[in-house]
This record gives sequence, structure tokens and C-alpha cells, in this order.
Amino acid sequence: MDNLSEALEKLKLASTDSATDSVESCLDCLLKALAKNHTEASMKIQEMGVLPLLPTLLNPQSSCTPKVANIIAEVAKNEFMRSPCVEAGLIPPLIQLLNSTDQEVLLQTGRALGNICYDSHEGRSAVDLAGGAQIVAEHIKSLYQNTEPENEKLLTVFCGMLMNYSNDNDSLQAQLINMGVIPTLVKLLGIHSHNTALTEMCLIAFGNLAELESSKEQFASTNIAEELVRLFQKQTEHEKKEMIFEVLAPLAENDVIKLQLVEAGLVECLLEVVAQTVDGEREEDIAQLKTASDLMVLLLLGDESMQKLFEGGKGSVFQRVLSWIPSHNHQLQLAGALAIANFARNDGNCIHMVDTGIVQKLLELLDRHVEEGNVTVQHAALSALRNLAIPVVNKSKMLSAGVADVVLKFLQSEMPPVQFKLLGTLRMLIDTQAEAADQLGTNGKLVERLVEWCEAKDHAGVMGESNRLLSALIRHSKSKEVVRTVIQGGGVKHLVTMATSEHMIMQNEALVALGLIAGLDLVAAEKDFVGASLVSVLHKLLSDERSAPEIKYNSMILICAVMGSEPLHKEVQSLAFIDVVSKLRAHENKTVSHQASLTEQRLTAQS
Repeated sequence: MDNLSEALEKLKLASTDSATDSVESCLDCLLKALAKNHTEASMKIQEMGVLPLLPTLLNPQSSCTPKVANIIAEVAKNEFMRSPCVEAGLIPPLIQLLNSTDQEVLLQTGRALGNICYDSHEGRSAVDLAGGAQIVAEHIKSLYQNTEPENEKLLTVFCGMLMNYSNDNDSLQAQLINMGVIPTLVKLLGIHSHNTALTEMCLIAFGNLAELESSKEQFASTNIAEELVRLFQKQTEHEKKEMIFEVLAPLAENDVIKLQLVEAGLVECLLEVVAQTVDGEREEDIAQLKTASDLMVLLLLGDESMQKLFEGGKGSVFQRVLSWIPSHNHQLQLAGALAIANFARNDGNCIHMVDTGIVQKLLELLDRHVEEGNVTVQHAALSALRNLAIPVVNKSKMLSAGVADVVLKFLQSEMPPVQFKLLGTLRMLIDTQAEAADQLGTNGKLVERLVEWCEAKDHAGVMGESNRLLSALIRHSKSKEVVRTVIQGGGVKHLVTMATSEHMIMQNEALVALGLIAGLDLVAAEKDFVGASLVSVLHKLLSDERSAPEIKYNSMILICAVMGSEPLHKEVQSLAFIDVVSKLRAHENKTVSHQASLTEQRLTAQS
């Protein structure tokens, strides 16, 4: 350290008279000290006020310049030195040096700027202000085809500099995207895939930029999919595969890129990873299995990529994914069920899958998880069943296969995501299926649980689906027994509340169900209708100009239906319904105006 102090003193003197030889030896001494202990040496450089002398030494004509830039690069490895480097005015002269043609000067300057930018807001702002990124991007554009080792070293430093410059900073990432660095980096990756350091730098840069939505379009216009798949096929090490996965995941969120990745053969790579890691006990095997299977599911979220892999249900990929469902591995079971849910996004696929026995596989999987209780697997398998139950022709087949019975086993689940999917699956199954709606609607335990969930204020989705299922049981069964079960279970008040929902479809479902209750067993429902203020709810719906025509129509049908009850009739009279209804006779919707005339006659006759 004494030598260092001496060298720093000499440097202070020498920098004023530009004696190159003495400066050179001082710089060598500094570099030695930094190599030995760069934290301690950097503190000494800072203490002795040497940083402000360095801008004058960064002279493009001087032979000392690469060493000075190297010293700055070493010093800036320390977090505490980055702001002082900016304050000492080092950025503008460093940026000037980027116009040099000397390879060593460019290399050390790129390192210095990259290190100053690392995790430093001040460093990035200063480089941004001086336009440094643009010059570096231009260098990469002009050099990327050159495969000489020295040039690859320089490209690695420049890519690293841009990465440090833009990491975790959306506006600087957007700036690089606008400069067009993405197409250049993709070409660079293709040409230099043999160079590990440069490839890694590229991948990290892609990972940064791919997080930004605006980058996806640029990526989609390049052959990034082919390059990444080609690179992935070459890898044997877990870390390298993981790096590529980190770029693939954000890119695969884009539907155009999903299809490109499928066409480039990524799926085959993923299936291979799954096969290699499924029985692995090591942490890295478990991690790779999860990443590969998750990515597979993500690729199936795109309509075109999904249909391409389905291949009319004959695709080898589709068949392989099916084999995951009976697997002993929870991660694969989960991915298999999610994949089926994604394949089940159009009627043709759903019909084919139900006809080829997929329902049985999913039911066996759910049965295994009643006891084991893996919530994510339960949720995924129920999602798949719900989607498969959408086409009308599938409903009776799935009911015959015992889907409702297996789904009901999860009625005791305390997990809102499972509750939500369970409700959605039952609602899809009973749509237009009177017998099943009758059977489920007279199941006291189910109705009791639905009424309980109708009060789940913390979980709006569960609350909404419970109401909708309650209404669906009545609407599709049109059964007096079901109506009685719902009344006894305390469900009427929830259906009245549902009629005030902000979603028109839910309002309508509630009104139709309430109309059936009034028509099938008004006497039993009378007390609940009064307690839930049904009549005043209907008055509000008819008075509200924003109510849709079908809401107005069904509200009038319901008014007529409750007139047979004395207490409800009295409420109707006290709220002057005739005024509201007579106005609706002039409604532009013919069905509404006609129903208004009929309702007015009924009100007048019974007043």
C-alpha cells in the first residue's frame, strides 16, 4: 500500500506535465495493487483524489489510455466507486473513446462503462445522456459477422455493457429495442453459438429485453425460435439449459412466437427433457422437469400452436402428454391435466377427447387426489373436465361416466380455486340436462354447501359461481323437488341478491330461477321473497333505464307470478308498479312492450 500511495502521488505530479513514461509506470503500479486487492486499492485511489485526474489521461492519442480505462474498469467493480466515477467526469471522455479504432482501447472502455452502469442509476443516466448505448449498438452491428477471437471478446464486452446499462430498467430497454439491437443480437447468436461467453451474454440480454411487451414483435420478425432451439439441442449442462429456458418462457407468451417455437421443434426437446428427468431425484432434475412441462403447457395456450400439436387427436405430442396423467409424478400429472384443459378449447377437440376415453383418465387422477389432496392437480383436472363438458353432446356421456359423483367428492374442499372449478364443472354438466339437474338439485348436502359459498364475500368468483349453479339447478330441472330443496336450504335470498348483480347474464339467470320458484311453489317461497325484499328489487330493475330488455321482460313475468300471494300482492300495490309498467308499453323492444301490456292488464285486474 505504501508503494501505491507513492505511485498515486507520482501520478498526480506526472499527470500535470504529461510525462508518459512516469505515468505508465504509475499506472502499472495501480493495476498491480488493484489485482491484489481492488477494494482496498480503490479506497486509496478515492481518498487521494486521483479519479478527477483521470479524464485528462483518457486521451485517444495516448498510449496510456487502455491502461487508464482498465483501471477505471477495475475500480468500478466496487459498488461504492461507481457514483464517484460519474462525479469525477469520467463518462464523457470514455464515450469519446468509443470512436477509437484501437481494439484494446475499445475493449477496456467497454468494460469500464459496463462496470460503471452495473446496478448504478447514476452510471446509466450519465451514459444515456452522453449517447453511449447508441455507439455501442452501432459497433455490435458492424462487428457481429467477424468470428476472430479478439473480435468475439470485444462483442462479449459490448453485449455485457448494454446488458448492465438496461437491466431492470424498462425505459432503457425500450431505447435499445428502438435502436434495433434485437435483430442484430439474434444474428450474432447464430454466428457465434460456438463461443460460450458470448452466447451467455446474448441470452442474458434476451432475457432482459424479452420481459418487455414491445420486444415481442421484433423477436417474432427474427429467427430467434430456430436459434434458441438449435442452441438448446447442443446443451448438456443444466445451467445452460436453464439460461435458455429463462429466455424461452417470456418469449413463449407471444402467440406468433409460440407457433414458431413449435415449428422449430422445441416440443420434441421439452419431451426429451421430461423423459430424462421424470425419475430424477436431484434438485436440478426436479427444476428442469417443472420448467419443461410448464413451458409445454404455455405453448398450448396459443390457438394455432395448440391445434398444430393436437393433429386431430392423432398427434404424437398429444399422445405423450396424455401419458403424463397416470404418471406417479405430481408435476407431470399437473402439466398433463393443464395440457388437456388447453387442448379442450374448441368443440371438435373436446368431442374427440371424450370419445377417446380421456374423461376416465381424469377421474382416476382426481380419485388419487381426494386423499393425497394436491390442490394444484385437483384444480387442473377440474379445469379440464369443465372445458370438456362445454359441447352439448359431451354432457350426457360425461354424466354417464360418473363425473358428477367424483366432482362431488371435493365438496368439502376449503380451497377457493378448487371450489371455483368444482362449481363451474357441475354448472357446465347440468346445462340442458334435466335429469342430472334434478338429481343434484335434490342433494341436500350440495345445496347446503352452495348456500354457504353464496356468502363467501372474500372470494367473489366462488360466490358468483355458487349463485349461478343454484340458479342452474332450478332452471334446468324445472322441478318442484329442487325448488323445495333450495327453499329449505335458504337459497332464495341469494337468488334475489343475484338479480341485482352488475353482470346482466347473472341477473337474468336469477330472475328466470325466481320465476320458476314462484310458479312451482309460491306458498313455500312467500316468506323468503318478503324477507329478501323481492318486490322492491323488481321495482328498481323496472325503473332503471340501464336495465337490459330481457331483465325488464323477466322482471314483469316475475311480478305476474307473485301476484297470487297476498303479502307480495300488497307490496306490489304499495309501490305503484302500474306507473312504471305503463311507461314500458312504449319500449322500443317489442317483446318488452307486449309484456308490459299484459302485466298492466294483470295489475289493473287485481288492484
